[in-house]
Amino acid sequence: MHRELFRPGVLVALSICAGCIGWSGHVLLLPVAVAFPLLWSLARRRLQAAAVSAAYFFAASRGLPQGVANFYGQDIWPGLLLWLVASSAFVAVHFVLWTDRKGWQKPLRYVAACIAMAIPPFGILGWAHPITAAGVLFSGWGWWGLAATAVGLTVMTTQYRPAAVIVMASFWLWSAAEWTTPILPASWMGVDLQMGGSLGRDTGLQRQQELIDVARAQSVGTTIVLPESALGFWTPTVARFWQKGLTGTDITVIAGAALLDASGYDNVLVQISAKGHEVLYRERMPVPGSMWQPWRGWIGHSNDYESGARAHFFANPVVEVGSAKVAPLICYEQLLVWPVLQSAFHRPDAIVAVGNGWWTAGTSIIDIQQASSEAWARLFNLPLVISFNI
Repeated sequence: MHRELFRPGVLVALSICAGCIGWSGHVLLLPVAVAFPLLWSLARRRLQAAAVSAAYFFAASRGLPQGVANFYGQDIWPGLLLWLVASSAFVAVHFVLWTDRKGWQKPLRYVAACIAMAIPPFGILGWAHPITAAGVLFSGWGWWGLAATAVGLTVMTTQYRPAAVIVMASFWLWSAAEWTTPILPASWMGVDLQMGGSLGRDTGLQRQQELIDVARAQSVGTTIVLPESALGFWTPTVARFWQKGLTGTDITVIAGAALLDASGYDNVLVQISAKGHEVLYRERMPVPGSMWQPWRGWIGHSNDYESGARAHFFANPVVEVGSAKVAPLICYEQLLVWPVLQSAFHRPDAIVAVGNGWWTAGTSIIDIQQASSEAWARLFNLPLVISFNI
């Protein structure tokens, strides 16, 4: 009896360690997450596989309950409920696809689980995907590095797992010794703000002027990136105010805003200069629950702001800023796999990652987002611009 409990207990404990350490927000620790398929494959029963999956996901996303409590100004219970719901996709996929059959059944099923958690619909909740470690293990290898990581994860579920561990650990150590952070594109500057929950909510012209002054004060770069939601609602009045505020400069500002219309709103990035302005990017995957609420339309909220943010799943993977192709990632998109891979397929010149993370106080969520962005940028050897508000 004790032996039967000991093995799954050890697997669950190790899964918690893999989730906590791999997703601690330190980019060089991401390869710890590749231990998950090994632990999943060592389960002897389907329920054990579910427990291992739940332990890994809960540990990796441990900041969610506190973040939700901060965002809504409530106690932690709603966050715990959302934490449970968010884990359901990851646990269900790995529960259903687990098998105790010998041969190549288990690795092939893990490949299926990897793919399922990388693309919609399950990929909508596909946080903490071990494939993200490709950027650390095989920096600069691009699609070949992604393929090598996928092969390594698959071999982790076979009897050859010791060889896979040795090989991947060797690449990890080599990469850590040679690691360099992604560079900024020439003449670009990402600006971090510390305006808390007022950013995007204080929509007065005084706040807009403060942000214009911030942009004009940057001594390096002519393309200035401000965080998600920085401008609040994007209206003709705000657009004209900004264009006038940048008159006499050669600065281009890329900033987050919300674009409201009769059927809901888009979480967007806008581009502004003294010469004009345009909506540059519409977010492909807003945060499920707090922003993207498709069920609202089923209960009568179909023509107002309450219908939530729209998801443009596979739209605008890259956008043009001057002569450069840029892959934008807004907040939640930095935690997922398919937005960045879709963008990488279009061969961008840089990645721009923005967020409004005031609600993450007391958690490592922003660190995890930035570590993920850095890993993807290093995998494809792309410059990276980051701008966050805390």
